[in-house]
Amino acid sequence: MIPRGARIVVRTKAGIDPRTGRMTYRDYVGHVEQWDGNTLEMTRDAAANGSRPEEQVSIGADRIVRLKPVPERPDIIRR
Repeated sequence: MIPRGARIVVRTKAGIDPRTGRMTYRDYVGHVEQWDGNTLEMTRDAAANGSRPEEQVSIGADRIVRLKPVPERPDIIRR
């Protein structure tokens, strides 16, 4: 069970790098909206440097490699 509102980092499979033949990964940091065991719905945090806005993402359980809780950003970084 992942509680709604928890801030987590989720590592997902992003596919095989054609040059190296190795698996590549993508990380998402944000707050859980819903988890039903099959799909994780979360609000991805905006980039700290302002290059990417906050966004809603859906991640299938089959793509998740690892997830863990992370602390909130300090107030001076939040926008």
